[in-house]
Amino acid sequence: MTLRRVNVVILLLLAVAFLIIVQRNLLNLSDILYKENPDAGMILPFESELSPELGQESVRKGEEIRVLITAAVERLGAVVAAMNSVYQNSKANVVFTIVTLNDTVDHLNVWLSKTRLKNVKYTIVIFKPELLNGKISKDPQTLQAVKPLTFARFYLPVYIPEAEKAIYLDDDVIVQGDIQELYETNLKPGHAAAFSDDCDSASAKGIIRGAGNQNNYIGFLDFKKDAIKKLGMRANTCSFNPGVILANLTEWRNQNITRQLENWMELNTQEDLYSKTLAESITTPPLLIVFYKRHSTIDPMWHVRHLGTTGAGNRYSPQFVKAAKLLHWNGHYKPWGRTSSFSDVWDKWFIPDPTGKFHPVRKHAGDN
Repeated sequence: MTLRRVNVVILLLLAVAFLIIVQRNLLNLSDILYKENPDAGMILPFESELSPELGQESVRKGEEIRVLITAAVERLGAVVAAMNSVYQNSKANVVFTIVTLNDTVDHLNVWLSKTRLKNVKYTIVIFKPELLNGKISKDPQTLQAVKPLTFARFYLPVYIPEAEKAIYLDDDVIVQGDIQELYETNLKPGHAAAFSDDCDSASAKGIIRGAGNQNNYIGFLDFKKDAIKKLGMRANTCSFNPGVILANLTEWRNQNITRQLENWMELNTQEDLYSKTLAESITTPPLLIVFYKRHSTIDPMWHVRHLGTTGAGNRYSPQFVKAAKLLHWNGHYKPWGRTSSFSDVWDKWFIPDPTGKFHPVRKHAGDN
């Protein structure tokens, strides 16, 4: 055997020995990893879609962001769309409190559990209409217009007793920003709530012409009444919209805000304190009184409203609507109805009802 062949054989033997050593090291490493995590299995590429562990959303942790929203049976689609927009646009640990009536619970549970919202954390609380006994005018027109669930916002600390801070949302909203940003808005010392003022540049664009002074206090309260006069409030003070509320629940409890609101509701049934031209919800006047000069301000882009009024499509550009953090279809025309502006934005967040009971009304080809 020549020297050259000997060298080749030696090199081959060394290569084989090296491969044997590498193999043993890999086997030892595998044993170590298995001992540290014996339940972990190897998932092959083609198994990923079949593995129940993959594709599941990780549990959200950290500080809970409590959001209260109401759910009326005829508007459940709105609630689901609003919740979906909040949840999908944030990675925060959002927990919903849904205030509703008994006839809605089963339908709502099915809708949430059978769709992409099945991982959402929520509790359902039943609103008791008897809470409003003696607090609503017996005038037939008023009684017909009253929607009991709209008063749930007055009882925030009752429905979320363990929280120090919470957000209230009307059901006709879509959240396009991260709700944590709204939650982290600073409230001034001693303030129990923050609202978006009706005179800010964003919302003022949507004020309805000919609807009275619906952006200041005189549009909501009768300043000829003694009880209102005694408060010393200025009639031209800018009002706010309570469709979005950031609440410091500790201050709310300490100042007994709920009882203050109830007192003004009761007094109104006796003295008719609300404005005769009131075009908005009757929940607004008590809030305006209790929080006069004692509330903080929400960024206007976190409450772009009046999308449910006539001509909203002409007042707001698509670019502005896209940039808004929160959209509110307050007004007569709702985005699940036939004639609302920017209903296509709402449609992106709507989840079809698995029971088939709720259907948005949409125009079809050939409709007049």
